[in-house]
Order: sequence, then structure tokens, then C-alpha cells
Amino acid sequence: MSNLLRAGQFLKEKWEVELSKLEFIHQSARQIQLGESGTITIAHPDSISASIMPDILSRISVAFPKLKIKLVQVLYEDQQDFLRNYKIDLAFTRDINNAKDIASEKFYTDNLAIVVPENHPYKTPEDLTKETLAFQKFILPTNDEGDSYSDLIQRLFNSFENAPEVYLHSEFGSAIIALVRKGLGIAILPDSYLFHEIPGIRFIKMPLQTDLFINWRTEDHNPVLANVLKLIIP
Repeated sequence: MSNLLRAGQFLKEKWEVELSKLEFIHQSARQIQLGESGTITIAHPDSISASIMPDILSRISVAFPKLKIKLVQVLYEDQQDFLRNYKIDLAFTRDINNAKDIASEKFYTDNLAIVVPENHPYKTPEDLTKETLAFQKFILPTNDEGDSYSDLIQRLFNSFENAPEVYLHSEFGSAIIALVRKGLGIAILPDSYLFHEIPGIRFIKMPLQTDLFINWRTEDHNPVLANVLKLIIP
């Protein structure tokens, strides 16, 4: 092979590599522009970790396999600031957000349930009475001012004209359930925790509902966010 042919072959192979690199860069940029790749950060309560979130994540990963998803749990009082400061992109909460710069839409509804150890005498909602509640120790989610979920639990107690002893609060329902299982008290939680399939406890469904809302920045035009919202909002 002549030197000229060798040089031509070398340049051909080199440019094929460079063109492949350029095509990859172009394709990646196009995916970012269309919201098909990048990262989205989603905050959600512990209660939907095993019920709603697996289905949502499955839909996102199938539609956008190159999209990275970061899941976090955020304290109630920090949710608005985290959204405004771009620390999170979506937040599933038990409260509707009325701030003008944050959109909020109802997503799902759970029933509240009394959570008791398997050997507990409570079997049905009718077992809860003013008299029996006086002997119960409750482990409940942290009571945040303005939190409608906490207000709902308080209304339940008020309906029995009794405020039972609450000796422990926790931000994490999974921790509360573990304590209930140990016999350290009983709890009131969304019945979506049933999907955690934790042995040794029983859920007694109550005729009280708690709504779940999805929240996001109203002026955020990130195509990733738009694509995810189209997938998950019913």
C-alpha cells in the first residue's frame, strides 16, 4: 500500500471516530433539550414508598431510560423552600400548597388506619371508644403547625371527646410501625403503609381520608419536569 493510501486510510479512521463523537454529543444535547435525559429530584412521604412510588418510577424509567431520578424525604416545614430554591423539583405532600409560585394538584386519596400489634384487642373501628382510648399510648407523626394531616388526626380524637396520651412523635412512618410492632404503642397512619407488608401488625381502616398532592414550581420550564408531569398526573 502506498504512503498516500495509508495516509488516506488513517484519516478516514480518525474522522470516523471524531464524527461518532460529534454524533454522540449532538444526540446527548438533543436528549437534554427534549427533557429525555438529565436529573429530577422528587420528595415524597414515607407512606407511599411501597404503594405509589414504584409505579411512578417504573413509568418514568420506561419512557425516559436515560433520566436520572433522585428520591428524598423533606420535613413538612422545608417543602416550600426546597421547591423555591431548586433543591427538589417535585414534592408529594399531604397538604395542598396555596403559594402563588407553586402549583399543586390532588393526586391520590388514602384512608387513615389505626395501626396495632397483631395481639391487640382492637379489631374493628367500633372498638375505638372514649373509654378504650383512655388506656392507649399513641405514637404519631410530628405535629407541624398548619399541617392538615395532623389536624385530621386531632379531629378523630375530638370525635371521641378524648385526647389520648401521645408520648412519641416521629417524622418517619416506617419507624412508627417498627415501634408499634414492638408493642410500644399504637398509631394512626395512611393505609398505604399496607404495601410495606410488615409482619406482626394489623391495619384497621377508618372512615377518614387524607389526600395526597403533587407540587412543583409554576414558572419552571425545564422540559424534564414537563415530561414527568405529563406521565404521572392523572
